[in-house]
Amino acid sequence: MSEPTRVVVLDDYLDAVTRCADWSVLPADVVTVTRHIGSEDELVAVLCEADVVVATRERTRLGRSVLERLPRLRLLVTTAMRNAAIDLDAATERGVLVCGTRGNKRSTVELTWGLVLALLRDIPGQQQALREGRWHTHLGVGLEGKTLGLLGLGTTGSQMAAIARAFDMDVLAWSANLTAERAAACGARRVERDELLARADVVSVHLVLSERTRGLVGARELALMRPTSYLVNTSRAAIVDQTALVTALENGAIAGAAADVFEVEPAPAGTPLLAAPRTVLTPHIGYVTAEEYRLFYGDVVDDIAAWLAGAPVRTLNAPAPLHERKP
Repeated sequence: MSEPTRVVVLDDYLDAVTRCADWSVLPADVVTVTRHIGSEDELVAVLCEADVVVATRERTRLGRSVLERLPRLRLLVTTAMRNAAIDLDAATERGVLVCGTRGNKRSTVELTWGLVLALLRDIPGQQQALREGRWHTHLGVGLEGKTLGLLGLGTTGSQMAAIARAFDMDVLAWSANLTAERAAACGARRVERDELLARADVVSVHLVLSERTRGLVGARELALMRPTSYLVNTSRAAIVDQTALVTALENGAIAGAAADVFEVEPAPAGTPLLAAPRTVLTPHIGYVTAEEYRLFYGDVVDDIAAWLAGAPVRTLNAPAPLHERKP
């Protein structure tokens, strides 16, 4: 009798994956890893017997140097339909099929507005003050009549714009390929990036990380913002120069910042942004909701079942036949 298919699920920090889908339908041995593995050698040791590896978003880098050391790996499933931490070319060359899942960007939109409100109304600070016996220690800032500047007006940015209108905010938007017509259709006005930074009371980042967007908001761009303006980033940390951001916060060049993303995750204790003033910070929880996990991992189970049945779904690559797989 052949060995059962071995499935390893990475980065299940909350030990919630097995509760969010019915894994019992799979004729497989499912193992979940509830901590982050930073060492490549340790990662390979954990995955070396895996036929299937499940990656939660971009929590772990699965590059060529890792994939080449996993001889049994046949299927790699990632939550959502894009994962920059997976070397698709290397997977394809080695005959490893990569599949994705559906996702709902509304959860990130909801968190972003939670961060905006927490930042402008100092909700964490006021709660702490109250617990310490102090009353009214900060003058909050309202949203009505303010200007939201959106760097990126895709699915997430357009949903941000819709909610901003409910707050009676003016909405400006910019991205490299954004047209005035597209912006208007979303209830925003397309302006150049520098104008957006100079005029917006709240700047919110909703761009995909690429070589073009890496470091897009640096010291020069932060200097265009006003001392009363706020920056919110729930996209990718590297889009904003983290050193420049910390400096701007320490110098009072901007009023505050909120972030759900960090260049190294989980963020080490010495990460400078963690000690910066006037910040609201969360540990990349934009998609960490019960509803999103049920969608993600329900689809993961379906992906694995379909692959085992010989009819894979939601494929992200087209690997070579097994006999052409590189040694």
